[in-house]
Amino acid sequence: MTRGIYITANDKVIEQAIALLKSIRCYDQDTPVVLIPYDDNYQVIAKKLNEDFGVTVYPDLEFIERLSIKLQSIFGEDFFARPNQFRKQACWFGEFDEFLYIDTDIVVFKKIVDDLNYFTDYDFICYDYQHKAGIRNVFSQKIIDNKVFTEDELKGMFNGGFWASKKGLMSEEKIYQIFEECAANIDYFDFTYKTSDQPIINYMVLKNIERRFNLAHQPDKNPGNWAGNGHFQQEGYQLIDPSNNQNLHYLHWAGIKIKPGCPYWDVWKHYRYLGETAPDDAELIKTETGIKTQIFQQVKKILKGK
Repeated sequence: MTRGIYITANDKVIEQAIALLKSIRCYDQDTPVVLIPYDDNYQVIAKKLNEDFGVTVYPDLEFIERLSIKLQSIFGEDFFARPNQFRKQACWFGEFDEFLYIDTDIVVFKKIVDDLNYFTDYDFICYDYQHKAGIRNVFSQKIIDNKVFTEDELKGMFNGGFWASKKGLMSEEKIYQIFEECAANIDYFDFTYKTSDQPIINYMVLKNIERRFNLAHQPDKNPGNWAGNGHFQQEGYQLIDPSNNQNLHYLHWAGIKIKPGCPYWDVWKHYRYLGETAPDDAELIKTETGIKTQIFQQVKKILKGK
């Protein structure tokens, strides 16, 4: 039984990916991490993450391309704001029997792969409070009116940036079938805020995987994890949710631009520059591009082999 972590990224998000991987390796030196390229511009980030953190590239790039093109074509080329988000569907067919998918705008505060220990009783795991916001950003009122899901089932909605499951639960043909079903019922979904994969993957999981578990539903009420919640208390470079006095498992800047002055900036900056001399915030914001300047400098160093 193999376990591992998948991420999707390209050279544009190299700074976020470094912060994520540094946080992962801070608590876990051994769990393998595989990069699913977000697009063709991934050579720099792949080299950096491999050299520093042992990250490997998903071996079957032709499959990723075929999957991506097919899924996009079902809805039409111009339908989704970010169709390449669907490349993460390759997780179901990769090398790990049990896997965790993590977006790069996250840092973790523990050996995060241990959250997969719930797989003794479940086939799909998530951990967030997406359901507390109601169905927006995922489904439309019609999915309730047509009784596609019960109220209890809708409590299983989740954020597409952090989830875990098992290899083989979805076949390639099954995924295509689900996407065609979604395309035929497009008014079931809420794409108002330019979400792409989140509504579809929620439909796919809620419809097809019965043994699901959201860690947020535990009786002890696990801590939150969205950076938009300003009530977390900092203790060193860990965060505590004062509502239950528990340490956060991870922090997700979903929908928030990571830059000086953003929520919990010093936490992100700590992990990004762990083991390095961190630049002053003033240096990062003195130009309009801010962190992008640092990305450009990092890319130049990597290309020069430094």
